[in-house]
Amino acid sequence: MKRWQLIGTTVVGASFLLGACGGSGGSGEGKDVEGEVKGDGSSTVGPIIEKLNEKFAQDFPNITVSSGTSGTGGGFEKFISGSTDFANASRPIKDEEKKKLEDKGIKYEEFKVAKDGVTIAVNKENDFVDELDKDQLKQIYSGEAKSWKDVNPEWPDKEIKAFSPDQSHGTYDFFTEEVMDDGDIKAEKNADTNVIVSSVQDNKQGIGYFGYNFYEQNKDKLKAVKIKGDSEAKEPTKKSIQNGSYALSRDLYVYANEKKLKDNKAFQEFIGFILDDKGKAAEDAGYVALPEKTYKEQQDNLKDITGGDSKEKSSKEEEK
Repeated sequence: MKRWQLIGTTVVGASFLLGACGGSGGSGEGKDVEGEVKGDGSSTVGPIIEKLNEKFAQDFPNITVSSGTSGTGGGFEKFISGSTDFANASRPIKDEEKKKLEDKGIKYEEFKVAKDGVTIAVNKENDFVDELDKDQLKQIYSGEAKSWKDVNPEWPDKEIKAFSPDQSHGTYDFFTEEVMDDGDIKAEKNADTNVIVSSVQDNKQGIGYFGYNFYEQNKDKLKAVKIKGDSEAKEPTKKSIQNGSYALSRDLYVYANEKKLKDNKAFQEFIGFILDDKGKAAEDAGYVALPEKTYKEQQDNLKDITGGDSKEKSSKEEEK
């Protein structure tokens, strides 16, 4: 029995429900485990969770996992309110979010699930922008550069059409910190990443940024730009993202409510399954797996949090 319902037609604001269970983080009892797990957050991480749940639901129909994609900021708001068990994030948790959780008495655990490279893309017909450095990106997204000629005197005097995720996205926060030095982004903003992709496709002078998998899904219609960091300019590839040589590489996260993780066997199974997968679902979704040792370290951490395998724990308690 497989239950899978995808609600909504856009990536942002969509929510998917799947019956699922599995993984070594919990009891390993599989079909005997029942329960419900709720999450929300990053539309970048969303496709990874969806791929995981496709696998999850095939064998274990008795746990329902629901996950919305209201953006990293929106996901943390729900996590802080206590209405969700986990929050998906495309950036690390902020100090003010930590403080709000502390004020509510909510402890959390951070799990890294994959790596991503924020991809800078221009229109496919753009034949002059092959690479940019962070200073040039800042010129474009601060509004200082109005035309391509302002960025590079050898480029045409044509008005730049810059597109950006809105403030609900962790990608926006990441770009603001990494490129803008926390300055304002002056661009056409949208909550729906698919709209940003389409806008770049439809505007010959367009430029936009988004998670790597959005580029992968549309690379026949977009042109990825090499980004110069501390060393030579690199384009986003699975290799350059994983080894960090691509200047806009980042980690992707799932934050779990510690108490709910300890109390909810279904939740233990879900997180255990994510870590057991070792990034295969992330690769299927167009992202990049972390080094295997990272997943192993987090599996050990999960066992410490939950008291190890539930069956082993029960046996030890019976012996006392």
